[in-house]
Amino acid sequence: MDVIALGGNAIIPTKGSGTIGAQRELTSISMRQVAELIISGRKVIITHGNGPIVGNIVERNEAVKGRIAPMPLDVCGADSQGGIGYMIQQSLRNELSVRGVYREVVTIVSQVVVSEEDEAFEHPTKPIGLFYGKEEAEILAREKGYRMVMDANRGYRRVVPSPRPLEIVEADIIVKLFKLGVVVIAVGGGGIPVVRSGNELVGIEAVIDKDRAAAVLGEMTQAERLVILTSVSEVYVHFGTPNQKALRRIKLAEIKKLHEAGEFPPGSMGPKIEAAIDFLELGGKRVIISDATMLLDACKGNVGTHILPD
Repeated sequence: MDVIALGGNAIIPTKGSGTIGAQRELTSISMRQVAELIISGRKVIITHGNGPIVGNIVERNEAVKGRIAPMPLDVCGADSQGGIGYMIQQSLRNELSVRGVYREVVTIVSQVVVSEEDEAFEHPTKPIGLFYGKEEAEILAREKGYRMVMDANRGYRRVVPSPRPLEIVEADIIVKLFKLGVVVIAVGGGGIPVVRSGNELVGIEAVIDKDRAAAVLGEMTQAERLVILTSVSEVYVHFGTPNQKALRRIKLAEIKKLHEAGEFPPGSMGPKIEAAIDFLELGGKRVIISDATMLLDACKGNVGTHILPD
C-alpha cells in the first residue's frame, strides 16, 4: 500500500490565475496517473498540501473582518481540507469512471495531535496570510497577540507554530475504509492541529508540515511506500551549483548524513527528507520523491529519488 502525498503543484498552477477552473483542470491531470496506479493493482491513500489555499482563506478572513467574525486557524485548515479533498475525490472518481472502474472515494477531514510542549510554540516560523505595513503589524501584535515578522523585505506577516505531528485521530476509520476498498483522502494540509485536554480534543493555532504528517499517516496505516510528489524529478545534492547531482537510489543512513551536513534547506527539500527519515525509521519500506507529473514512472523505478532502509 502507498501513501501518496500530493504537493501544491499537483493542485494549484505555479503560473497563471489559480482560478477554480485552473485548479480543477490540474487536479484532473494529476488524478489520471493516480487512477492508472490504482488500476494497476496498487492500493493507495492520498494526502495533499493546502498552500496557498489556506493562506487565501486567512486573507478572506482579514478582508471582511469588520463585517464577519474571522475563523481561527484550525477552522481555516479544516475548510481547506474539505475544499481540496472535494476536488480530488471528484476528479479521481471521474478518471476511474471513464476507464470503466467504479470505486468509492471519500475525504476524511482529519485531526492531528500535537504536543502543547512542542518547542515550535515558543518559536513560530511558518508565515501565513497577508503582508502588512509596520504600523498595522504592531496593532495586530498588540491587540491579537500575533507574532509578526518581516518576510523577505516584502512586509510583515504573521508567523505561526509548525509542531511535530504525533498521532492521527481518525486513523482507525481511515484503515477500516481502506480495508473495504475505499480510496481515502486524509490529513490534507498536514491535518488540523489539535491538543489533548483531558478526554477532549482542542484545536490550536498552528500549521503542520504536510509531508511529516504523511509519514505519520503511513506509519499508522502500515503503508509500504511513501510517495512524495513535488516540483522536481529527483532530490539533488549541491543544488544550484556546477556540482549539482541527482540522487536516484540511496540508503537511509546516507540521506541522514547528507541532511545533517545541511544539504537540504529547511524552506524547500528539508521537511521532505525529514518525513522520509521518519517514515523509514517507523518501519516503512521505501520513500519515493519525484515530480507530480511523473508518478507512474517514479513508482516503476524509472525516475525519482528512491530512499531505502539500511
